[in-house]
Parts: sequence; C-alpha cells; structure tokens
Amino acid sequence: MFYHLYEMNHALMQPWRAAVDATRLFYRNPLNPISQTRAGRTVAAWCEVFERTTRRYGKPAFDLPQTEVGGKTVDVRETVVWSKPFCKMIHFARDLEKPRPEDPKVLLVAPMSGHYATLLRGTVERFLPEADVYVTDWIDARSVPLSDGHFDLDDYIDYLIEMLHLLGPETHIVGVCQPSVPVLAAISLMEGRDDPNVPLSMTLMGGPIDTRRNPTAVNRLAEEKSIDWFESNVIMKVPFPNPGFMRDVYPGFLQLTGFMTMNLDRHLIAQKDFFMHLVRDDGDSAEKHRDFYDEYLAVMDLTAEFYLQTVDTVFIKHALPNGTMQHRGESVDPSAIHRVALMTIEGENDDITGRGQTKGAHGLCTSIPDAMKIHYEQPRVGHYGVFNGSRFRSEIAPRMLDFMRARATFASQSGRRKPAA
Repeated sequence: MFYHLYEMNHALMQPWRAAVDATRLFYRNPLNPISQTRAGRTVAAWCEVFERTTRRYGKPAFDLPQTEVGGKTVDVRETVVWSKPFCKMIHFARDLEKPRPEDPKVLLVAPMSGHYATLLRGTVERFLPEADVYVTDWIDARSVPLSDGHFDLDDYIDYLIEMLHLLGPETHIVGVCQPSVPVLAAISLMEGRDDPNVPLSMTLMGGPIDTRRNPTAVNRLAEEKSIDWFESNVIMKVPFPNPGFMRDVYPGFLQLTGFMTMNLDRHLIAQKDFFMHLVRDDGDSAEKHRDFYDEYLAVMDLTAEFYLQTVDTVFIKHALPNGTMQHRGESVDPSAIHRVALMTIEGENDDITGRGQTKGAHGLCTSIPDAMKIHYEQPRVGHYGVFNGSRFRSEIAPRMLDFMRARATFASQSGRRKPAA
C-alpha cells in the first residue's frame, strides 16, 4: 500500500513540477531582464531546488563515447554481450587498430544495492585507457515481469559464473562493495569444481566480507532486527502499471531514504550550497552538484528474495566468515581458491563497510600463496572514494592495474596454477 501511495503522490506532483519548471525557465531566460538580477536568480534557484527534490530520477547513461589510449583518442562502443532477465553484461569496446596484449580484461561487478551500474561511470572511465572493460548492468526489478521468475543471491552467483565462462580464464574480476561476497563465493565454487575458467585475479573493494569487524550503522541495523522484521517492514509489491506489477521488492525509494538519513546534514548543506551557487550564477559548481545528485538519486528496486537472502546470509548469520554459507546445497569454501590472485581495497574513512571487513577475505582464502595476495587501505577516503574520485584515479586504480598485469605476466610465463613471484 505504501508503494502505491508513493506512486500516487508522484503523479499528483507532476503538474506542480511542470508549473515550477516553467517559472524557472521564465526567470532564467536571458531575454528577460529580471534574469540578470539577484531577485530573478533567487526565484529561479528556488524553483530548480523544488523541481529536483521532487523529481524521480531515471537510469542515467554511461555516456563514455571516447577514451584516450596511448596518446590517441579512440571511439568507445557500448555492446551488450550477455543478457538475462535481471542483468546485462556491457562491453565497452574500444576502436583500436590492433589489440593491446598488455591491457587486462576486466569484469567490473557493479553493486546491486540500490543504485544503477552507472554509479561506476568514473571507474569505467579511469580503466578504459588501460583495460578492456566489461560491466554488470543490473536491471530494475520493477521492470521485470513476474513471468521471468525470481532472482536471489544464488541466482546472482550463477550469473557471475556464467559471465566468467563467457569471458574465459584471462579475466580479472572486480567486486565493488556489495558484490564482494557473491564474487568470492562464485570463485570459491569454481575452484572447488576445478573449473578451467577461473579468473586470473579477483579484487574486492569496500565489501562486507566479515561485517563482525568494526561494524557500522548499516551492520548494526541488520543485527538488531530479525529477518522477519525486514520482510514485514521493507518488502512491498510493485504497483500497476509497471512491468513488474505484483513482484515483491525492496523499493528504491526506501533505500534512498536510508542512504540520505545516514548523512542527512551533509546532504542538507549540499542543497543549501547548490542554491547559493545558482543565486551567484556559479555555473561550474552548480553543474557538479547536478552531475553528482543525478546519479546518487537514481535508484532501482531489488527483488525481495535477493535482498532478504543477502541480509540474512551476509549481515545476520555472517555465513561466509563462519564457514556455513551454502549455494544450492553446495558449501562455499574460500579455502579451495588457489589459482586466483587476491587484492582487497578499503577506505580509511568508510562509514558503510568498516575497516577490516574486506581484508577479512585474506583469512578465508588460506590456500592462496602470500605472494598472490595484497591488501591496500587508501588514506582519507570514504566508501565512494574507494572506487571513484581523484584519489581512486591517481592512487587506487594504478595499483589495481599493476596487480592485474603482474598476475597476467606471471601466469603467461609460468602457468596459472603456480603462485606469482
């Protein structure tokens, strides 16, 4: 019922948003002399803030048509190379004259925790000059008909294994935040089956491998509530006329509320600063605000079964570090991993995934030689700074690429089953 009320409220607000936006355009029209005054800019600023705070943000585009490779500008094409009802795998194909063997093939597993895969736009952009990049593009559950079946954490892991089979054994997989657990689980299962398509390396970034370490507010909430509480309070049915009508989901707007309230003071200050930038006609600063919040406020629904199974497995039972995680009746044993190099990355100021939670993967992957494992903690960055921003571009990404190239070089010279020097 709450989801239906949310949809109804959004529809009722539409005429008001249109009227307010028309007013904004009137006061921003350069032919209108009032637009050059502080009073005119103030009215326009109020109108834009109102319109943006009541708008529903759709899925953004990656919009990465070009990159620079070896000092030359090359075109980039987005191509869907694998597809299932709840996910597509996108290849950012670079228009190169000839392949670059030194560039690693990288599968970026985007978080399925509310935001779209475009949250990794900056990550993809940084990797494109030096890597052959693939990204998981998760589908909004509200747009998937009930006839396409359900999707849970087990399905998520199966999807990853299928993608790795398609890409082949020369792949480097990167799990950004939430995917760290299913990525580690998928590789554990593949190694246990002696699968020839295990990747060369896996990099886990700011992921909740062991949420018992330095628990954050997110972790404590899960521990304080039972799984029945989550099912009763946050699971709703998709309303008509969405394609996923009657599907049980964890709605995106509820997730966004949680994201915002964690740092509400910071978001309120950002809105105030945005308003003042508009009044002062500081176009560059205002545009940076728009770019960030166009992405941050675009959210998607998650299937109820995926959300509940993830909360129960990762945050309540701590099944992976406790050694009790199962995948369709098969034990998930990270100690089976011995051919795949491991890199973990954390942010010093991460308030979503506490320090040490991702590093916990090293203690689980006991069969990976020490020479094939590395941990890096980036100073002065929070959760999003682990995979985006200036420090990611200048300090984290180069380390990741060096790690992948070193592993690929050793594998080609000495065989995949031997530890790296």
